[in-house]
Amino acid sequence: MKLLVFHIGADRYGLPLAVIRRVLPLMALKAIPLAPGSVAGLMNLHGAAIPVIDLSRSGGAPAAALRVDTRIVLVDYRAPDGAVHALGLLAERVMGVQDVDDEALADSGVQAAPFLGRVAGDAAGIVQLVHPEHLLPDALRALLFAPAPMDTTP
Repeated sequence: MKLLVFHIGADRYGLPLAVIRRVLPLMALKAIPLAPGSVAGLMNLHGAAIPVIDLSRSGGAPAAALRVDTRIVLVDYRAPDGAVHALGLLAERVMGVQDVDDEALADSGVQAAPFLGRVAGDAAGIVQLVHPEHLLPDALRALLFAPAPMDTTP
């Protein structure tokens, strides 16, 4: 399995390439008032407002450092109802693509966060899978992907 490897603090994580649409450079984000801390803001991608989640904050760490290698990873977020939405993930220290043998992946034995999956070790340490489909709790998903209100202006 091919993973895009990035860091949260000193720890390495990987997103399966199959869920990634694009990897974008860091860009200005519009704040969402009263949104939870894990929401970094909205990005404007060709006129579309796309929510961006800070993976560091979602993982319980301080906000992602804004470095030259911090990226916004645009993924296909598959909601429980089957709907697919564009979702940006703010990822610190994106290292590139790494090939991980599926058989080398093992259960971590720790259920700290529902979006974290199996782990694999190599010479650089441990890399843990991130499953974007489990990243958003129900209330946050409803906030970010609420149906647009109908315009009733005459």
